[in-house]
Amino acid sequence: MTETLKIALLPGDGIGPEVMTVAAEILAELVSRFQLPVELQSFPWPSHDWHQQHGEMMPADGVDLLRGFDAILLGALGDPGPIDDPQRYVLSDSISLAPLLALRKELNLWACERPARWLPGAPQYLADSRANDVDMLVIRENSEGEYSNQGGRLRAGTPSEVATQVEVFTAGATERLIRHAFERARQRAAQRHSPRQFKGDKHAQVCLITKRNAQPFWGDLYTETFARIAREYPDVDTHHELVDAACMKFVQCPWRFDVVVASNLHGDILTDLAAVLCGGPGLAPSANLNPADERIPALFEPVHGSAPDIAGRNMADPRATLMSLAMLLDHLAPKHPAIGNAAQHLHDLIAEDMKHAFSGTRETGQRLSQRLAAG
Repeated sequence: MTETLKIALLPGDGIGPEVMTVAAEILAELVSRFQLPVELQSFPWPSHDWHQQHGEMMPADGVDLLRGFDAILLGALGDPGPIDDPQRYVLSDSISLAPLLALRKELNLWACERPARWLPGAPQYLADSRANDVDMLVIRENSEGEYSNQGGRLRAGTPSEVATQVEVFTAGATERLIRHAFERARQRAAQRHSPRQFKGDKHAQVCLITKRNAQPFWGDLYTETFARIAREYPDVDTHHELVDAACMKFVQCPWRFDVVVASNLHGDILTDLAAVLCGGPGLAPSANLNPADERIPALFEPVHGSAPDIAGRNMADPRATLMSLAMLLDHLAPKHPAIGNAAQHLHDLIAEDMKHAFSGTRETGQRLSQRLAAG
């Protein structure tokens, strides 16, 4: 008997419900067309509406409830908008975004993968034609580092206040992240139809990002671990960039990168930059994974936030959410062959739709639905 896979839909705040409506409709159509053994369930939390009613962004057992699912798709969290409504119920980022950090940490989703690949038809911000070949995967450490939330404020609100924000890096988390980056580089090379060439006629590459000249303690831990693991992957080219130099080279020559591995903060910044190179955050998907334990539900989300300035105005591009949905289906594909077929169909559908100018959230969803129904 085929196992039924459960997908949780968390629309969230701002433009989240708008883009999730499109994603849910497309997913339902894929389930019907490909006869996918998939069950969908939508939750009204985490959200500002839930907080306004219950005094919390999500139920105390929310994470435990989501453990029973095979994957999670999140719309957006943050200011609910519309931003021109001074009476809207708005919370600080420390409250509204806390559920996302809780999901990542309590589910131990320690690797954040954010692909950046330019698709024909997407906006271009670099004049160099080689920017058409941008195809990188940034793997960001997701469980510790700069976002460990260790520290505090002493004598808060006084002229003598002291604030500390402690970064925490462990050998175990460093090793698993870097090893995963090398494995993904090999996988990407094996999946390409046209091989890429790096130093020594190698077809895969991993670039390590640090700021070891100014932050030598964790920088050296990353560097030494990277060098040791690299010896086990002689078929993969390697190099290192300081994060400031990497930002420049992401603009000067992003086509030279393949897999990039970075700390929590550096990966966060670099992936926003990479998203713009490929058309903007509205076209950038992401996955939060625990590659070591397939029993843990992975969390997929667009890179963009809740965009309160356009919330409720039919101006949010749903294709980043749909790309995240395609990644979700790729993740579940090993559990049932039809899911892999549906994932590829959705990838192809989005790529073809990029040739159309964005025409509104609902209109884009309707166009995609029509194309899906037509075959």
